[in-house]
Formats: sequence, structure tokens, C-alpha cells
Amino acid sequence: MSSRFAADRAPLSALAATETVFFSGAQARLTRDEAATLVRESLEGTDDGELFLEYRESESLTLDEGVIRSANFDTSSGFGLRAVLGTETGFAHSDDISRPALRRAGDAVGQVRQGRSGTLAAPPAATNRRLYAENDPREGTDFARRAALLSEIDAYARALDPRIVQVSASLSSEWQAVRILRREGEDVADLRPLVRLNISVVVEQDGRRESGGRGLGGRYDVRRLMEAETWKAAADEALRRALVSLDAAPAPAGEMDVVLGPGWPGILLHEAVGHGLEGDFNRKGTSCFAEMLGQRVAAPGVTVIDDGTLPEARGSLTIDDEGTPSGRTVMIEDGILRGFIQDRLNARLTGVAPTGNGRRQSYAHAPMPRMTNTLMLGGDVTTEEMIRSTRRGIYAVDFGGGQVDITSGKFVFAMSEAYLIEDGKVTRPVKGATLIGSGAEAMRRISMIGADMELDPGIGTCGKAGQGVPVGVGQPTLKLSGLTVGGTG
Repeated sequence: MSSRFAADRAPLSALAATETVFFSGAQARLTRDEAATLVRESLEGTDDGELFLEYRESESLTLDEGVIRSANFDTSSGFGLRAVLGTETGFAHSDDISRPALRRAGDAVGQVRQGRSGTLAAPPAATNRRLYAENDPREGTDFARRAALLSEIDAYARALDPRIVQVSASLSSEWQAVRILRREGEDVADLRPLVRLNISVVVEQDGRRESGGRGLGGRYDVRRLMEAETWKAAADEALRRALVSLDAAPAPAGEMDVVLGPGWPGILLHEAVGHGLEGDFNRKGTSCFAEMLGQRVAAPGVTVIDDGTLPEARGSLTIDDEGTPSGRTVMIEDGILRGFIQDRLNARLTGVAPTGNGRRQSYAHAPMPRMTNTLMLGGDVTTEEMIRSTRRGIYAVDFGGGQVDITSGKFVFAMSEAYLIEDGKVTRPVKGATLIGSGAEAMRRISMIGADMELDPGIGTCGKAGQGVPVGVGQPTLKLSGLTVGGTG
């Protein structure tokens, strides 16, 4: 382990480890008592707020054409101080965790009061739950071994098929320590591992080139990704996808039934529906779901939840970035809109409880309502039944990029792996297919729900207001009737 905190932190609890990281280590310039005093003084008279302390280590290795093209190791640390009064927020941040810097930040955020005084909101509930190990995910390996893994992946993949002309692989890991202090002395901490492996290949046949990739990761030890069975399966899957594309014909266009595969195709649910269920958009009335609580917004049988409590999942959090324990929030139940995901500010302003979804990209960003792991629960129909019931349609196994308008819910998504369905049978792969529609309408067009709910393999990153955070998505196989498919054929 390369961290200056490595010798101290591995066997310790989150509070004990972050005590060393932020307050009592050799390079600390702020004591916990000083921080608590400044937080109390800075947030006096406000409704809410917190001091968010962060230390982060990240490593990334990238191989291309048999050569390690980049090897990066970064550390960052800093604090964000936030004061909330009514609908207004004062926020200041610095990469200097010191008494003078925190004092200046307190003076800045205190301007939100302007002679007014608020009512202090109740602090988050405490939790002893742990959803992932607290140690550095690189522990038990060294840099040379991690770099050698990428060369092994390259050699293995090239030996799979003579049509492979290019292999790329990357391995990344991150360890984040956070400490959150509040005005009345509440003090919580979290230690968050995160790892990811990506493998992509390019194949060539008769002058035509196509690519395929596979990624996986989560909040666990990097050694899990380094197991031969794991990375070899990922390389095999990357090649399979590339060969499917090599045989794909131009996709047809028009209105047709669509069968969506399980797992990662849940990104459509996340983007086209999930963002519209975030508390800030609904409080401001800019979501297409605003003012629809208790109403039908999806077909019967559709239940959508956001669950930040799934052990080791990429989007999971023991506590969110405001200190609230993450939860399992039912947003749509049997097609009826039941609730939204909330941070503390929007929950307080709308008179509901926070759901543990206050998230931020780093100490330099204020928190906002964000998804964790968003998924649709399963039904009881088989994929075979869905295919057999489709006269003409598309079977979309995997998705690539897409665009969504959160206000209207309108979307355009590209299918990275799709097949034509003709007379109840999957016939041939197609490429260039896009799915076009609106999230609310698509939810109403779900006619069959599979029993095979899957979470994605751990590759999602969600962007909102310039902030990116790791997330998970998931769903069972679904059949949607009468969607618009854009094609190239």
C-alpha cells in the first residue's frame, strides 16, 4: 500500500481511521475540537449544514497495443462547509484542511443568514451497518502485479481469435475517506473502496472492423478482479460482443415491440425515469412526475426502487454525503408513484424524511439528490414467452450512450447489441438501432416483466449539474409494446 495512512488505518473503524487522516496524523493542521468549534460557530442560526472532510486516493492503469500507456496515482484532500437557511445555501471549500482556511470558509457561508435565524433540523440517524470492507482495495497486491495483469489480459485475448487486431484494458481503484461534522456535535465517518476493470477488443474480417467491450467492478477488493476466472470471462464476453457486431446487419426503423434484456439496459430506467424522481426537480416542479404522487405513472406490475443498501454494489453507500444512512426507497409501486429520493434540504422543504440520497462528487461540491442503485423488480414471465409473443420487434441486449431531457423525460438511446425478432423468433443481429420515446410513456408500455432481475456489472457513472458519482442500475427482461425504433436499414 502506498498511502501515508496505510500502517494505521486498515484494522481501524471509520471514525478511528479518519481521526488519523484528518486530525491527529503527522501532517494534520486541524484538531477535531477546533473543527467542532468552528462548525458550531459557522452554522449558528441556520436550518442545516455540515463540514464534509474528504481524503481520496486513486490509481489507474491503462494498456493499449500491448503497452502500458498510462499509470496514474493521485491523492486529494479538502473540506466543504455548507450552511442552509430556508431555500438558500452558502457553500465554501478548500484543499487546505486547516483552522485558518475553515475560519475563512465559516465567514463566507455565514453570509447566508443576513440577520435571519432558522430552526435547526434534526440530525441523521446513526447506523452501525457496513456494506463494504473499509480497507484500501489494493491491499494485498503490489503495483507490479496489477500492471502485469493487464499484460496477461492482452495475451489471453489475442490468443482467443485471430481476427482480434487490438486489445485495450484498464484497471482502476479508489479509496475514499469521509468525515462529516454537524453543528450540535454529531460526527460520522465512512471508508469507501471502489474498483473497476474494463476490457475491449477490435476484430477485423474482410476489411470490416467492429469492437466489443466488457466492464465490471464494485465496492470490493481489487483481488477479486484479478482472479483468472473473472477477467478471462470478461475478455471472452468482449470478444463475443465484437463478433456479434461483425455479423450485424443495418437495423430497421419504425414502430415495433421491444424486448429489453436484464441488467445494464436498466440505464434507460435510470436516465429516462430515475432523474425525474429526484426530489429537487419535483420540489421545483420541473419534473414530468411533479404533482403526480398517488397517480398511475407506469403499467401494472412495475415497481421501481432506489436501493443504496446492496452490499458491495457500485452505487451503495453506508452513509450518504450528508451523513444519512442510505436506504431502500420505493418510488413506483405496481405502477403507482409513491415517493421521491431526497437529500436533507429538499426533504425538509417538502415535509418528508430524507432517504439517504444526498450525494456529491467531492469536497468541492455541494450535495444534491442523486440515485444510488436504481432498479425495477422482477415479475414472472420468461424471456422465451416475450420473444414468442412478438411478431416483429427488436431484442435489445445491451445499450451504449444516450440523451435524455429530464423535464420532459424524452430520450434517445443507442443499442450496442440488438437482434431482430421475426414471427416469435430471434433471427439476426442488427446494428445502428436507437430507441426513441419518453420515460413516462415507455413505463406505461411495459406489457411483460421477467423473473430474471439483474444488477449491472458495476460500471455506471451518473452525471448531474456537472457532478459525476458512481451508480448501479438493474432490471429484469422487459417487453414494451409499440416503441419507436430508429435504424440505419
